[in-house]
Amino acid sequence: MGEPARVVDTLNIPPAITKVDASDMAARFAGVPAPAMLAELLTGELMGKVAAVSSFGAESAVLLHMVAQIDRDVPVIFTNTQKMFGQTLAYRDELAERLGLTDLRVYRPDPRLLRLQDEKGLRWSYDPDGCCDLRKVEPLRRALAPFGAWISGRKGFQAGTRLAMPRFEADEGRLKINPLADWSKADLDAYFALHDLPRHPLEAEGFPSIGCAPCTSKVRPGEDPRAGRWRGWDKVECGIHVPATGGDEPAF
Repeated sequence: MGEPARVVDTLNIPPAITKVDASDMAARFAGVPAPAMLAELLTGELMGKVAAVSSFGAESAVLLHMVAQIDRDVPVIFTNTQKMFGQTLAYRDELAERLGLTDLRVYRPDPRLLRLQDEKGLRWSYDPDGCCDLRKVEPLRRALAPFGAWISGRKGFQAGTRLAMPRFEADEGRLKINPLADWSKADLDAYFALHDLPRHPLEAEGFPSIGCAPCTSKVRPGEDPRAGRWRGWDKVECGIHVPATGGDEPAF
């Protein structure tokens, strides 16, 4: 008798998401409200393959509430840059408890890299791009390694550089989902009121967009909500996202 056919080992690696895939998803869910879209994805093809990424900032409660209403076990990733406002950390814990999130994953900068690249903790003051890469981008890349897709809470109205933001993007071979891309400030406020969600304590003090403490300032009347981020620098994103111009591929 002949030898049995050899079984070829295979790696369980999902195919990389392309711009075409993202465009197809956008067409498929065109006109579908964000909660219904998330419900279909989180209980269907993306079950067990997706994480929500949250800064636990001024409007984060809306997306997190939507996710929790569908499945509280969806992993929620928070990158603690170790430069966060204390109010943000307290709000994170309050909101996670309130929503019943069961899988909150906190990632921090690699301490070895911190010693090599930001020993004094002052890199934000002379190289904010390098600081963000060290404290936000690299930890999030580690956090997302097990997932083929992730959910972002970005909104188009937050800044002129986000107006062209699509609901679906290809990002380093993963599907990035922006369910609230077309939501207005009024839509968010109405959702907060309808579901009696707690607000970030710094929002009432003039911080409509909240990042790390050294690089976040109050926003003046008439400015974009994100005008207080990296004020004085030619910088509009931390590196996790790029400006949504409609033609650029988002990248870490």
